[in-house]
Amino acid sequence: MININKTVCAALLGLALTSTTAYAGPKMTFGPNDEGALQLDYKGQFQMTFRDIGSGDNNEDTTANFNFRRNRLALMGKYGDMMSIYVQTEYTDDQNLTPLDVASENQGSNFQLLDAVVRFKLDNAFRINVGKFKYNLSRENLEACEAPLTLDRSLFIRAPYVTTRDTGVAVWGNLFNDMFQYRLDAMEGRKAVSGDTAPASNFRYSARAHVTLLDPENDYGYKGTYLGKKKVATIGAAYQFEPDIAYADTVARTGKKDYKAWTFDGFVEYPVEGLGTFTASGAYEKVDLDNAYLGDNPDANVMGINGEKNGYYVKAGYMLPNIPLQLFVRHENWKFASLNGIYDQRVFWTGGGMNYYLRDQNLKLSFEANSTGFRNGSGTTADGTEEFMTYVTQLQVIF
Repeated sequence: MININKTVCAALLGLALTSTTAYAGPKMTFGPNDEGALQLDYKGQFQMTFRDIGSGDNNEDTTANFNFRRNRLALMGKYGDMMSIYVQTEYTDDQNLTPLDVASENQGSNFQLLDAVVRFKLDNAFRINVGKFKYNLSRENLEACEAPLTLDRSLFIRAPYVTTRDTGVAVWGNLFNDMFQYRLDAMEGRKAVSGDTAPASNFRYSARAHVTLLDPENDYGYKGTYLGKKKVATIGAAYQFEPDIAYADTVARTGKKDYKAWTFDGFVEYPVEGLGTFTASGAYEKVDLDNAYLGDNPDANVMGINGEKNGYYVKAGYMLPNIPLQLFVRHENWKFASLNGIYDQRVFWTGGGMNYYLRDQNLKLSFEANSTGFRNGSGTTADGTEEFMTYVTQLQVIF
């Protein structure tokens, strides 16, 4: 009965969503010769989610949820060819279904300034970003939130002590006819706190580069799919470092530990006339906090989903040649140093679904079913280790 209800609800939601339309955001120009321009965009992702555990007696009943995965207003501006800005706010409400469990209390709402960056283009080979924006580690995080291949990006790629963004300055550019791109940044990393909490206050440094062999990927961000409009083959790698980020023993304030992370990734998308568009990508990432989690009283942030870990994802997609329907699959395998009180916990995530593009990414209906499983390591707790399924239907609208 639960599966029938899921199917019926998903179908009804799909019919309701396909009747809507999307339009371009408003744009205005200013300046003596219209050198300046401002454009306002709205970006929304409305979700209906079912999970087969998390509620009821012993948390073994199905959990049902409506929520906005993303709900954003973005202001884009430029003045001449050298300077531009990007400012984006985000409102989230009732984010009660987390990647690994269901919250025991309503998480409420949150409004934040997600991005605020000034961009200077001195040359195609030398550009500067200043403000709050995405840091240069994983390709997955740098892919546009509104243009993933699967329903969303990986749930497990975030770096420790930050969100998907950080504050600082980045220098980047394209060389050799856009075949090679380099990025260097100095960011805040762990927020400045007193010596009672952290052993030091330092910047976090990143270096990333990629080589793209077919059509260029020459922007600061990537896309998870170009919908068959480009032929892309890109290989990238990155390294990130922040010294003295945490104590292994926060009570005695001993055991100063550094943070290091590295990753490599690949992305291929190739349209074949009459056959459709094929997409494949994958990455490996390692986050190293120098075994701080083994200390007597380790900093809480060196453990958990954003703490010390290593793992990979692979994903693939196929878009039909004459129908705007894209099928996708994804698999992830991660080893966490300490997760829910269990050392060396492994998490396996596998999902698949489809995107139906009513107006490219501006109006898109997606469905994904995914499985999250665990292989216990050593530890004293078994909380949060029951395998579960999650079903998500999502409408994306960009105005």
